[in-house]
Amino acid sequence: MRLTRIGKLFFTLLFLFILFFFLFLKEPPPPTEPKIIHSDSFPTELHPIVKERSNQLTQQAADKGIVVVITDGFRSVEDQDLLYEKGRSAEGNIVTNAKGGESYHNYGLAIDFALKTPSGNVIWDMQYDGNKNGKADWTEVVKMAKALGFEWGGDWAKFKDYPHLQMDFGLTIAQLQNGERPADSSITADTK
Repeated sequence: MRLTRIGKLFFTLLFLFILFFFLFLKEPPPPTEPKIIHSDSFPTELHPIVKERSNQLTQQAADKGIVVVITDGFRSVEDQDLLYEKGRSAEGNIVTNAKGGESYHNYGLAIDFALKTPSGNVIWDMQYDGNKNGKADWTEVVKMAKALGFEWGGDWAKFKDYPHLQMDFGLTIAQLQNGERPADSSITADTK
């Protein structure tokens, strides 16, 4: 009996020593790379993670019988200014409240989408159920986009932008205007 108690005590102490070693004595992991970088120039294309997630979104939607069309992605400051003028000094309806440099599109962090019907029409019909599953395709796409890390413009309190999806990586427009940029690996890009 006495040996088994001593044996149990020995193994318990050994276990605690090993646990102590792994918790307190091993070297700390190397610092991770910064999530934010600084740049004085504007991007010229979609951020790699936004691009990959956009591709994942179109593929996931296709798997459910929904054809998603990315109607807009990266937008230059000049293009943003032209879009801002619509409904103001240019013909058309107001489609944005963001001037050049005030949109996540200008930093490669936003996309706009629409749906494509079997006849090839590109539509922005939020009630359309092309895959005939009893759910609006638009709602299904938004749900998939959110699961991939996108923020949806339809959730905004003021100017609702239903085709708009963005990833801000925790950065405000003011921070982006001041040169802060998300690093290419700020979030993992392997979400299903």
